[in-house]
Amino acid sequence: MSNEMNGKEISLNIENELKQSIKGCIIRPSVAVIQIGDNEISEMFIKLKEELCIRVGVYFRYHKFEEDTPELTIINKIKELNNDDYVNGIMIQLPLPEKYNEKRLLNTIINSKDVDGLTDINIGRLISGRKTIVPSCVLSIMTLFQEYNIELKGKEVVIVGKGKLVGRSLINVLINEGATVTVCHSKTVDIKKHTCCADIVISATGVKGLITDDMIKKDAIVIDAGCYIEDGKVYGDIDNSVYKKASLVANSIDSVMPLTIAMFLKNTLLCYNNKK
Repeated sequence: MSNEMNGKEISLNIENELKQSIKGCIIRPSVAVIQIGDNEISEMFIKLKEELCIRVGVYFRYHKFEEDTPELTIINKIKELNNDDYVNGIMIQLPLPEKYNEKRLLNTIINSKDVDGLTDINIGRLISGRKTIVPSCVLSIMTLFQEYNIELKGKEVVIVGKGKLVGRSLINVLINEGATVTVCHSKTVDIKKHTCCADIVISATGVKGLITDDMIKKDAIVIDAGCYIEDGKVYGDIDNSVYKKASLVANSIDSVMPLTIAMFLKNTLLCYNNKK
């Protein structure tokens, strides 16, 4: 569609840039991904990350733990990876099973290897506007704004979803760019009341078809950062009706997702270069 933002093409350009940069590395960059338990969406993202690592020449280390693994065992593995000079980046694939202390596990990762930018120190730097590692999905959304010359200063932006990977981090980045930000979530009484007034709507809930055309104003910009799997097929948060009314749309599967994977590798290379 003519109003669809082409994140996939942008991601391919980033991939080629990464490939060239990695060719110049004396030691091959390496990233470790930790998964706990079984989650269909997590497994899809991990597979995409591994495939990109193979294509660009990054060594991918995958550590899978069953859901009954003691938390201390996982913490010890993270500490081992922290101390491994050949591992440049570490990430824990979210969400985690409820029994685990997400905050404790994330903060076991040393800041210099935190490719997701989710340790308390890196989040604190992000909030204060200091240079830090920014979560991959947030970077993908900001890259779309940059590539399509979308001015954020003074714009009314509504984020639907307050998750750690997108909503909570994106709030601070958008505010630092001069946007007026409203956040809707599961406890919001009337989401439509907020989204209908927004210049930009960003949804990251994982609720299939949540955002429909009657929930946005004419010529709004809509970014879909949600992901939901049903019967083996991947869906985003926006309904197809949105395309008829929005000026620009970035869908989850073909735009935001490939860009997010590319940004994961970009963060890995950043961790690699910061070590030098």
